[in-house]
Amino acid sequence: MRRSRRSFLAAAGATAATTASVSLAGCSALSTGRDPVRVLAAGSLQHALDDGLRAAVDAPIAVEARGSAAAARLVADGTRTPDVLALADVALFDRLLDDHWHASFASNALAVATADTPGGRAVAAAADRDDAHWYDPVLDGDAALGRTDPDLDPLGYRTVFLLDLLAARHDRPGLRDAVLSRDQVYPETALLSGFETGAVDAAVVYESMAVDRGYDAVDLPAAVDLSDPDRADAYAAASYDLPDGGVVNGSVVEYGATLRSPDDGRARAVFETLVAGDYLDAHGFEVPSTFPRFTRDAPDALADR
Repeated sequence: MRRSRRSFLAAAGATAATTASVSLAGCSALSTGRDPVRVLAAGSLQHALDDGLRAAVDAPIAVEARGSAAAARLVADGTRTPDVLALADVALFDRLLDDHWHASFASNALAVATADTPGGRAVAAAADRDDAHWYDPVLDGDAALGRTDPDLDPLGYRTVFLLDLLAARHDRPGLRDAVLSRDQVYPETALLSGFETGAVDAAVVYESMAVDRGYDAVDLPAAVDLSDPDRADAYAAASYDLPDGGVVNGSVVEYGATLRSPDDGRARAVFETLVAGDYLDAHGFEVPSTFPRFTRDAPDALADR
C-alpha cells in the first residue's frame, strides 16, 4: 500500500553539505534582547519544531537538529549544553547520558519514501506486486536507496532492524548485507535533500517525515515498521553492534525529551509544550493516550502538572 502524494514541501533547513541544521524559531532574539531557549533535537523532529512548536510558544527558540546518537554524545562530552534535549530513541538517555529522567512524548513508524524517478517508481511498483518486494529494485541495481548512519542515528540502526525483520519474514537470509552499502548513507538532516533532488530514488524514513512532506511511500506492515507495542518482543530479535562495543536491539519507536535547565521558566514552558503540544499530530507523529509519560524520577512539578 502506498500513501498518496501531496505537493512537496521543502525540508526545513536541511542541506546535503552539513551534518546538522540550526534555525531560530519563534520571535527574534535580536529584536527582543533575550537569549533563545536552546533545543537540541532529533533531525526527524526538525520540521515539527520549526513549524509547529514555533507557533505555540512565546520564547525565541534556537533549534539544532542532528542524528539522536550524535546529539546525545555531544551533550555527554560537554560540547553542547542545550536547555531542552529531544531524542528519537529513549534508550539513549540511559546509554549515553547521565540524565536521570525523561518524558516519552511521541511514537512513529518506518516507511520507504519513493521519489518520482525511474528507480523510485520501480520501488513503488515492486511494493504493489504480489510477486515482488520493495527492495528488489535496489538488489537489482535499478534504484538507489538512501538511509542514515546507524552509528550516529536511531533511524539508521532502525533501518538495519527493518531489513533483519524483513529477512525473517520473507525467508531471505543475508538480506541486510545484500541491500546495504556505505554509499547509501546521508546525515539525517540531509537525507531528504538528496531524496528531493533525485540523488536518491527511495529512502527509509519515519512515517511522519513522509506524511509531513507529502511523499509517496511504501506503507510497511506492523510486523517490521517498529510501531506496534504488542510486537516489541519480535522487534527485539533484531540487533546492531555499535562502534563503542555496545549492542542496540529493535524496539518500538519512542521519542523522549528532558529539561536540562529546570530553573529557567521559559525553557520549562518550551519543554512542556514540546512534550504535550497539539502540533505533533499535525506533523504526522503518533501520540499514544498515555503520553507524555514521565520516568519515575522526573521532577514532581513537571510530571504532575
